[in-house]
Amino acid sequence: MLGSNTFKNMQRRHTTLREKGRRQAIRGPAYMFNEKGTSLTPEEERFLDSAEYGNIPVVRKMLEESKTLNFNCVDYMGQNALQLAVGNEHLEVTELLLKKENLARVGDALLLAISKGYVRIVEAILNHPAFAQGQRLTLSPLEQELRDDDFYAYDEDGTRFSHDITPIILAAHCQEYEIVHILLLKGARIERPHDYFCKCNECTEKQRKDSFSHSRSRMNAYKGLASAAYLSLSSEDPVLTALELSNELARLANIETEFKLGRTLRSPFMKFVAHAVSFTIFLGLLVVNASDRFEGVKTLPNETFTDYPKQIFRVKTTQFSWTEMLIMKWVLGMIWSECKEIWEEGPREYVLHLWNLLDFGMLSIFVASFTARFMAFLKASEAQLYVDQHVQDDSLQNVSLPPEVAYFTYARDKWWPSDPQIISEGLYAIAVVLSFSRIAYILPANESFGPLQISLGRTVKDIFKFMVIFIMVFVAFMIGMFNLYSYYRGAKYNPAFTTVEESFKTLFWSIFGLSEVISVVLKYDHKFIENIGYVLYGVYNVTMVVVLLNMLIAMINNSYQEIEEDADVEWKFARAKLWLSYFDEGRTLPAPFNLVPSPKSFYYLIMRIKMCLIKLCKSKAKSCENDLEMGMLNSKFRKTRYQAGMRNSENLTANNSFSKPTRYQKIMKRLIKRYVLKAQVDRENDEVNEGELKEIKQDISSLRYELLEEKSQATGELADLIQQLSEKFGKNLNKDHLRVNKGKDI
Repeated sequence: MLGSNTFKNMQRRHTTLREKGRRQAIRGPAYMFNEKGTSLTPEEERFLDSAEYGNIPVVRKMLEESKTLNFNCVDYMGQNALQLAVGNEHLEVTELLLKKENLARVGDALLLAISKGYVRIVEAILNHPAFAQGQRLTLSPLEQELRDDDFYAYDEDGTRFSHDITPIILAAHCQEYEIVHILLLKGARIERPHDYFCKCNECTEKQRKDSFSHSRSRMNAYKGLASAAYLSLSSEDPVLTALELSNELARLANIETEFKLGRTLRSPFMKFVAHAVSFTIFLGLLVVNASDRFEGVKTLPNETFTDYPKQIFRVKTTQFSWTEMLIMKWVLGMIWSECKEIWEEGPREYVLHLWNLLDFGMLSIFVASFTARFMAFLKASEAQLYVDQHVQDDSLQNVSLPPEVAYFTYARDKWWPSDPQIISEGLYAIAVVLSFSRIAYILPANESFGPLQISLGRTVKDIFKFMVIFIMVFVAFMIGMFNLYSYYRGAKYNPAFTTVEESFKTLFWSIFGLSEVISVVLKYDHKFIENIGYVLYGVYNVTMVVVLLNMLIAMINNSYQEIEEDADVEWKFARAKLWLSYFDEGRTLPAPFNLVPSPKSFYYLIMRIKMCLIKLCKSKAKSCENDLEMGMLNSKFRKTRYQAGMRNSENLTANNSFSKPTRYQKIMKRLIKRYVLKAQVDRENDEVNEGELKEIKQDISSLRYELLEEKSQATGELADLIQQLSEKFGKNLNKDHLRVNKGKDI
């Protein structure tokens, strides 16, 4: 019985949502970025304008006479005529609209009137037949979702209020004593939220579906219960009720989600702090790893040292220290974190963020460095094993070793340029520089350093733009000077421009004033070549130093000025982007603690294995049933498949005609709606109070329309009176005329 009721409720919900989708599809261009809306007709535009500006005669005439008018049409902000009339405090227009049957968004209009404190309009709306039983006043829009009507806007864009707000809660939040009193007389009450540990079906479903909305509804309910307006009007002993409520809230403060340790660690701020501290420790390990060489190494490049006479020198130099082992653990933790991010976001989204590219490069260089160091250690260990097995002497000084073994006993000055340990040290130095540059990622969290970091980032972009022109000019002069002096190798006072490498070095360091003019002088009396060299070298310095570098400085200065003008906005935007990166679920523990599997990971693994087993069992059972019934169901299956294909094609056509908006479009739509509503509220609350001036204009306009209506009514009554007088006067004249004629006859 319970299962059948649940199925009926679900079926009813789906039917209701389909009906609401059809109704929303014909509401007009209310939903930005949504192609389902249709444009308003001229009649509907005139109707909405009349309702907004309080043109009572036009509204009355259109409601009474027009047969094609859709009085539930909405404007670009998703507001219908009733909401526009309520928002502009036009009581008469509101009363006219409330007389119409099947009027939509009556609940939204009530919430709007309560938020603005329009008591008379609230009373008029509460007299609507929809509030006859009083049940509408106790249910929130979200709780009335299954009702097959348009009492509230379910699309989340036709209303500016949260879906868990009831009229009595909103009135209590706004401290509207008179409205709270009216609603209490109508039977409205604020229900106390269930206990925090309540495991009823309702609480469990709400917590599972949207925990944030569930917590928000509880907070809104407690805020309404703690309102002075509600406490003073709904309780016989407000002081005692306030004390009891205070004790309850104090108890909840110790057990609610925000105060639990596990949830605290998963909060965005704590995740940011944990990752920042972890990375700071990582940088500290990099510093500690180099601290033993701060005052210089004790062993010179041409010297070797060992712990015992038969030890290979390279075994001593390639061993990993305890700080390097910790650094490797941190690097592995960061690699695991990056792998999870790539899995969750996808490679394309991951590559779009420059900080991800920096992390990827830094970690790749660390891995390459440690790999090269480990390869050198393995080779040195093999050499040490050979010595231990084949050398019988106590020392290696007078022992003849194979070249591949003897190489690992040499001092640093005899190592090959491609030695793995040398490559490892070079890559490690680059990785350390990139690691410290990663600090710039968390600078937007600070108000002082955030704008500087943004300026630095914009400067780097300017440098990349500048590099295009710089490389073109640099390569042109490098190849030209090389072609000019490549034949004079050994015939110059220095090797500048005789090879491509020397040409690159000379031109690059000349930008910083570290090259000499003697670089173009020849030992021979070839003045033509020298003069061309002087001219090209001079033109290069003028072009690069005077023109291009000053242009780069101007670009950087311009970018800094642009950021400085909007420093606060730029910084807050960058900080918001930083916070949002920590809002996603997961990645709670920083490196290297994320390498330890959490209980949640084991739980997800077990649940995934369980689902796979269930699917496997179902597929096997289904295949067995199909094998048994294939013969007898073959013809029926063909027929069913044909009918299903026809239904699917029809559904596909319907779905294509009404395509759903994407997640990005929904977010942008809500952001724009929030911005527009905020701008309207700010404009109404200005000190100059333009909203009051507009309200006065609307009152004058309403008075004008009322006077015109009264004038037209008076004119009509006067015309009727004149007509009646003329008719009476005409009758009297006719009687007198008849009497005169009779007298003449007599």
